[in-house]
Amino acid sequence: MKQLFYFILLIAGFSSIHSCKSLLDEDGNPLLDLNNTGGLSGPRALYKEITDKDTLAMYYYTGLLVTKVITDSASVTDVMYSGDKISQITFNGFLDLDGNGKLDKDSVSYTQLFTYKNNNQLEKISENRTIFRRPAPVPPNPPGPQTLLRKEKFLYEINYNTTTAKLDSITMKNGPDVAGMPFVFTNYSRTKYTYLGDNVARVVRHYGPMAVGALGAPTKKTGYDFLAYDDKISPFTLLPNVYKISRLLSTLYNDKESLILSPNNPKRRTISDLMQPVPTPIVLSTNYGYDPQTYMTKGYGVNYIYKPQ
Repeated sequence: MKQLFYFILLIAGFSSIHSCKSLLDEDGNPLLDLNNTGGLSGPRALYKEITDKDTLAMYYYTGLLVTKVITDSASVTDVMYSGDKISQITFNGFLDLDGNGKLDKDSVSYTQLFTYKNNNQLEKISENRTIFRRPAPVPPNPPGPQTLLRKEKFLYEINYNTTTAKLDSITMKNGPDVAGMPFVFTNYSRTKYTYLGDNVARVVRHYGPMAVGALGAPTKKTGYDFLAYDDKISPFTLLPNVYKISRLLSTLYNDKESLILSPNNPKRRTISDLMQPVPTPIVLSTNYGYDPQTYMTKGYGVNYIYKPQ
């Protein structure tokens, strides 16, 4: 009986250790647990975005600055600074480039360089992007390594409202970067932001072709609405605005996540194809969870974990 008693104690001890470790970050600091049994007080940082099955994002810091983000399929975003301003972001990994809700098998590498106005507002982002694809195997040979599929260049022009200083619009131009050929922009998009108070209420994005530097008629137009905001704190308020803009621009269809620009949390959001005569919106809604300091901890199936700053 004594041996059985000690064995039970040993199992309980291991379970306790595991439970404690699950509430610690890589530095051993306590995290905000998902059961809202306590919570953090004082300065905090966003540490993880997770679902019941996957880790969507894990944030690493040097001092108070976000310097690395690990996302789906071990994709890595490195964030570099000049002083306290982000100067360069480099991404290597996998993205949902076609907007179908699944990560593509093609791997993506891009580098974004950031230019600021004299008032420190973001003005331009220039990007070089390379996409790799693994050729289909020819039996009986195994799959080969990923090879170059295409290169592209992007230029984003960022505009702010002169009265409110809020992000007003983003114009994107892009084109194929082909060795030995003069580079020209062949496509564009324009994104317009509308606000309700400080929160993003509506985002509309046009897509179209370019020819000889001129913007053609849009061939696609999508609207995103963010509704029924709460008065609690969004976890994304803890991330740099320039990083959030970069995250939205990582694909052509990531505007559905524009709620990350808002200080509060929308309980409902819609997506509409505005090229239809009578658009039929796709509606998503959620009930949020919060911690005692009114930071949002769960919404749209994602849990947010914090750590002390």
